[in-house]
Amino acid sequence: MLYSLYVRNFALIRELSIEFQPGLTIITGETGAGKSILVGALGLVLGERASSDMVRSDTGKAVIEAVMKGIHAEKIEPLLKDAEIETAPELIIRRELSATGQSRCFINDTPCTVALLKQIGELLIDLHGQHEHQLLLHADTHEAMLDDFAGTAPEILVYNKARSDLSGLKTQLRSIEQESTAIQAKKELLEFQFNELSALDPKEVEEESLDNEITLLENAENLFSLCTILTDLLYDSDQSVYTGMTAALHTLEKLVNIDKRFEPHIEEIQGARSSLDELYRFTGRYVAGIDFNAERLEELRERQLQLQRMCRKYALTVSGLVELRKELEERLVLEENLDEKTARIKEEISFRKVELSRLALSLSEKRRNAAMKLESVVRHHLAELGIPNASFVVSMTNEINPDGDIITDGNTFTAFENGYDRIEFLISANPGEKPKPLVKVASGGEISRVMLAMKSALAESARLPILIFDEIDTGISGRVAEAVGKSLKKLSRVHQIIAITHLPQIAAMADLHLSVQKSVKDERTETEVTALDRENRLQAIAGLFSGNNISPASLNLAGELLERAGSV
Repeated sequence: MLYSLYVRNFALIRELSIEFQPGLTIITGETGAGKSILVGALGLVLGERASSDMVRSDTGKAVIEAVMKGIHAEKIEPLLKDAEIETAPELIIRRELSATGQSRCFINDTPCTVALLKQIGELLIDLHGQHEHQLLLHADTHEAMLDDFAGTAPEILVYNKARSDLSGLKTQLRSIEQESTAIQAKKELLEFQFNELSALDPKEVEEESLDNEITLLENAENLFSLCTILTDLLYDSDQSVYTGMTAALHTLEKLVNIDKRFEPHIEEIQGARSSLDELYRFTGRYVAGIDFNAERLEELRERQLQLQRMCRKYALTVSGLVELRKELEERLVLEENLDEKTARIKEEISFRKVELSRLALSLSEKRRNAAMKLESVVRHHLAELGIPNASFVVSMTNEINPDGDIITDGNTFTAFENGYDRIEFLISANPGEKPKPLVKVASGGEISRVMLAMKSALAESARLPILIFDEIDTGISGRVAEAVGKSLKKLSRVHQIIAITHLPQIAAMADLHLSVQKSVKDERTETEVTALDRENRLQAIAGLFSGNNISPASLNLAGELLERAGSV
């Protein structure tokens, strides 16, 4: 509920603080006293557009602060959390407007944007002026109102899941079709590149092995010559290392016979001669394996040239060519499988469309049944509120769309976010007039009473806890005014209601009666607000009957109204 409102330097208000109560709060006062200024202040603190003209002249800034208690935390807290605003049992909303037109907003003493202020305000207060702030005038809100009345939330949840699944499949299909188109457009090139690389058949380590083998074949004669020289030096010539080493061994053995200290070196020279033997045998085997194949060398050089050309062509290494060939093969195989995959997804999409259509039709049927009941209930309330010949119609239409996802009776329709219905409330307040959209209803009083009738019908399911009515009594009086008052009183059992009125029949229903007066202090006009006790309420209600000259008769009438209001 709206617990309190503080206003300073706003229009005619110098400073005031109002504490509200649950139930029905009525605001009365003479024309021009500033009743609508309070509504304007509330609108501003809820994020409505601001103007420097709203700041009281000769002051620096206007300040408006509203304190809320018992708010719908499950709706508000996620917004506060996203904005990094600390939550508390009370929600304190403040807006400051400077004389230069600059505006600052705060929630729980934390700076915030006007957009967030407005977003939270729309979850808390339904503010109804005569020609603005009226949810009923926006056709896009009618669907939610009807769904609240019909209790279709579970069906909408299932429908939205099915619609989301279908949308995912369609996105997947578009992606595959785009991929298929791209592959098809390049298929000849892909096939040419794949065949070219397949014919070359590059291997991962081929480049290094080619270089090694070419080097050996190119140096075959040199290798043979060097190996021959090595074997001569090691073994075959008269002055070979082996001959010298053998002579050295014989000499060492003679030395050992004389001095045993030479004995350890015999093993060393024997080991060296063994290594020499192994090197000689390896060189012999190597010479035997030297290949003087000129044809093989030419083949290898041609292969190396082919690889080098292909690497330059694709700007890749040999390993890169191997990887490219693999990728081309995978893309060509994918293209072959895309038609089959596309067919499977199209079949699944067709199935999901049938299921989505079934859900949409079921949801629509539940709405139509609820719409008939809502039409009857609203007409009944409108009759009580002084529009006895009103025609209220819940219009439900569908949008034919050749590419739509809802299929019924051989036609396809657009699948909207919450079904395939377009819902709008239509009304005719006079006999013989065709029902028209509410936004085209000219009378502010009629709009307010239609809204009151709707709110009464939706009282148990309405999502906004606070309703504010500015001049709901326009164009009514007598019995109808009393009916409007009773309706507000009943509605205030499930909502906090704040209403501005000029009619005693409505004012008498108040749980809290606020009187707005305008006075002159220090040569400045000021608007003040006073909470009235019973005696002052009698005076205020009597004044609504007879003006400033309150008579005993008007006081008696006021007393009767208050007594009757106590039994509502």
